[in-house]
Amino acid sequence: MKSISLVGLICIWGFGALALENGLARTPPMGWLAWERFRCNTDCTNDPENCISEKLFMKMADLMVSEGYLGAGYNIISLDDCWLSHNRSESGQLQADTNRFPNGIKALADYVHSRGLYFGMYEDYGTLTCGGYPGILNHLETDAKTFAEWGIDYVKLDGCYADPSEMDRGYPDFGSLLNQTGRPMVYSCSWPDYQIEKGIQPNYTFIGTVCNLWRNFDDIDDSWASVSSIIDYYGDNQDTLIPAAGPGHWNDPDMLIIGNFGLSYDQSRAQMAMWAILASPLFMSVDLRTIRPEMKAILQNKNVIAVNQDELGIQGRRIFKKSGVEIWVKPVQPSLGDNRSAALAFLNRRTDGTPTRISIVLRDAGLRSASGYKVQEMFDGLDLGIYHPDNTLTVVVNPSGVVMVKCTILKKKSFVSKKKLIGRYSSAGKISIP
Repeated sequence: MKSISLVGLICIWGFGALALENGLARTPPMGWLAWERFRCNTDCTNDPENCISEKLFMKMADLMVSEGYLGAGYNIISLDDCWLSHNRSESGQLQADTNRFPNGIKALADYVHSRGLYFGMYEDYGTLTCGGYPGILNHLETDAKTFAEWGIDYVKLDGCYADPSEMDRGYPDFGSLLNQTGRPMVYSCSWPDYQIEKGIQPNYTFIGTVCNLWRNFDDIDDSWASVSSIIDYYGDNQDTLIPAAGPGHWNDPDMLIIGNFGLSYDQSRAQMAMWAILASPLFMSVDLRTIRPEMKAILQNKNVIAVNQDELGIQGRRIFKKSGVEIWVKPVQPSLGDNRSAALAFLNRRTDGTPTRISIVLRDAGLRSASGYKVQEMFDGLDLGIYHPDNTLTVVVNPSGVVMVKCTILKKKSFVSKKKLIGRYSSAGKISIP
């Protein structure tokens, strides 16, 4: 077992700057999105259980409620690409594929609403969607009104078949039209991602006044390599991204792929922890009919979700990266004067087969309150004792895994002895304390 001890680290605690005028998404949105798991499967003849159809979305809506996802906070179920007919109606409106959505989108939205959920829409700012279906360009006002008439609550707007240099105008125009309908609709944009691909530096200050959330990196795939590349991007660009995020306007690292095929148990915990630390929107893209119980438990972990949904809305920062080990810190409530509580993620990117012991002095993570902190491991809820700023916290992290803790500030100074988190992991990744 390798050991790494960290001293003298400096943590800069960033804050979001602007709030969107629609007043929505004050904490990161949570829900279920079809794309990563079901892609553009339109073959309902040969694969009726997995094609993009009203049957699939109705079933997922039912499971969101019956299997506890709604109770855990996941309250949006959203279309992605390939729901459309290839042609608009005679009056110029978008319309669903009639074979796969025979009752139309309004009926599907009504069904989702009847289950206590919000309903999300996918479209594209360009002439076509990425899958080759009609986009909104040249139809912005008509489509905004149509979405309101259908009862849409959330709009994801992609950027294929569009000029990224025009997005600084086009995305705000459509956002304004959505607001003018009078129906509250969370606005998810892909604007920065397409501009970055063309070498255009996004104006995040401006984007944060237009969109509730936005993509700025590659689509996630079902692999640890994909998850790792997103984590790297957010760490390497954190000085730009952290100030852009906050209540009402969030950076979006893309979907949770937990429960699919590409992540191990430890890697699934790692994605969940890191998306929580990043104050990311939490959109599952998994088949809720077949998800394994241990993966469901990760997605519904109330402690980790609470970190993600913390009302401060501060995106976490990477404060250490060396030899395959990273430490990330996210300030959270409660506070005491100028001092805040914090969630820490200890991420082990190594794949050499040996768990790694990582130690940090709390003060070096920005935790300086003399009253001390109650430290709790998040996934299994283990109480690790009381720590003070000059105490050293030690954790043991599996390869391609994570240990996530919350350090909750105490109102009065405590002298209770700290415990040491130095035990071995079981095969399920749990920590045992000697």
